[in-house]
Amino acid sequence: MNRSVPLVLAIALFMENMDSNVISTSLPAIADDLGTSPIALKLALTGYLVSLAIFIPISGWMADRFGAKRVFRAAIGVFVLGSLACAASNSLTSFVLARSLQGMGGAMMTPVGRLLIIRSTPRNELVSAMAWLSIPAMVGPLAGPPIGGFITTYFTWHWIFIINVPIGIMGIWFSTKYLPDAEELINRKLDWTGFVLSGLGMSGVVFGLSVVSLPALPTFVGISTLIIGVVASLLYVWHARRVAEPLLDLSLFKNQVFRVSVVGGSIFRLGVGAVPFLLPLMFQVGFGLSPFQSGMLTFTSAIGAFTMKFGARSMFARFGFRNSLALCALMSATFIAINGLFTPETPYWIIFMALLIGGVGRSLLFTGVNTLAYAEIPNEKTSQATPITTVAQQVSLAIGVAIAGGILEISTLFHGKELLLSDFHIGFFIIAAISGMAFFSFIKLDPDAGHQLSGRKTCKNEA
Repeated sequence: MNRSVPLVLAIALFMENMDSNVISTSLPAIADDLGTSPIALKLALTGYLVSLAIFIPISGWMADRFGAKRVFRAAIGVFVLGSLACAASNSLTSFVLARSLQGMGGAMMTPVGRLLIIRSTPRNELVSAMAWLSIPAMVGPLAGPPIGGFITTYFTWHWIFIINVPIGIMGIWFSTKYLPDAEELINRKLDWTGFVLSGLGMSGVVFGLSVVSLPALPTFVGISTLIIGVVASLLYVWHARRVAEPLLDLSLFKNQVFRVSVVGGSIFRLGVGAVPFLLPLMFQVGFGLSPFQSGMLTFTSAIGAFTMKFGARSMFARFGFRNSLALCALMSATFIAINGLFTPETPYWIIFMALLIGGVGRSLLFTGVNTLAYAEIPNEKTSQATPITTVAQQVSLAIGVAIAGGILEISTLFHGKELLLSDFHIGFFIIAAISGMAFFSFIKLDPDAGHQLSGRKTCKNEA
């Protein structure tokens, strides 16, 4: 396996992960400077995810039409421009728009980067390649909270986005030098109707769920947008069944391994998407910690995720994808719930250990579902499968943030006070229960599912 390809592509994931964790840690400080509330600032997180939902579906077509390497480099450039716009923002509106521009770049970086990995790696090396792709990306969550907290505490939050500029320039240079040039371009017709319907559907669902409980907008705005999103999504399903080359080929869901990977992974990400929103807020609002102190606590989870990448392939080879994913879903959900037991009196070493173990389970599950989705997908369909898996990931993460914000808003309405520590505890218990439901998807897998990816002997051979 050529490790330079996944390592170069991981630069994009590094920037995205760094950004999301930096913003989560600095959310209260940014909200205070912009004259809004942390919950209302969810619009910035949502704006990014809405932009992803609109443009991810077209990423496969773009890669086929213009070349994956060319699209990947352009996407990094757009993301860097969005980062500069974030740093220059002086209002909630400008910050939301800047994050949306970043989302346009992110919508191409991750799925196109993953497509390059799949096309250049033998299937029996795909688990290792995905792990190498994720290892540098884990440095983002590892470094994001303490760096973001340090800069926000001792300087100003605007500078946290400048970090992406040198990283992005380095990414473009390494991509030009190391990514393969030989690509066969495919000039297939763009499904414009599908693009419009999928964009309206996914963005409507994400935006509607996110703003329905925000005090900054009337409730009917969120409900109306959500209804439009659901209707557009249903229309897309109807449309995709009637055209020869739909933008997102939903017939891939007929494959059980692909279906379970996408559905089970999405259910699990509902909880994982909420944790980076809830945990830094709980440490700062509920515990009274500074952004830097909060970041030094939350980065422990990334250490666990980072270390697990080195043993992912051997774990799947020993226990199989079904058993590993089902166990990790239960373990990770349990440790999400444990976050709801933390108080300011909880010893820091206990918090460290809980976040560390939770990060291990989460990392193994993500590597598994990201790889397993392509176990039985032919090479000519990978440009269709990659946008589907990526948009499912981002939409589920967005819904997780929306659920977390909604829980906090409803909880404060009940007691009529500002955010209390108990509100965060309730949120963690609810999202842990939701994430744990992924177990019932993974347990349906055949025991031999994905054996060709991990090198595991089949049950038939063992017998």
